[in-house]
Amino acid sequence: MTLAIANVVVDCHNAAALAEFYAQLLDVPVEPAASPFFAEIGRSTGMSPVLMFIQVPDRTPGKNAVHLDFHSTQWADALERAIGLGGKHIGDFDQYGVQWVTVADPEGNLFDIGKY
Repeated sequence: MTLAIANVVVDCHNAAALAEFYAQLLDVPVEPAASPFFAEIGRSTGMSPVLMFIQVPDRTPGKNAVHLDFHSTQWADALERAIGLGGKHIGDFDQYGVQWVTVADPEGNLFDIGKY
């Protein structure tokens, strides 16, 4: 049996607001049924995986954290855009022959932008 990633789910406080951040970052629309409780981006565009955002008022201690890795040939522009949308530049890394920047989204979830 072969598995494929269908969705990446992000626990958050306001699903629609966080979906909007990622929709602008990736230049794809938030799906029309978005609410503070549940939102998706990428389903109507065929993006894979689809990003889903689910309201979780109290995060469970010890629960796996979501970590998204993006890549861009123009990573500096992508970093600037993320910051302009409300993200926070956390740090620059160069390990294992790979370079990337780590960014926090408006709710503090970390993601990386690889320098390709």
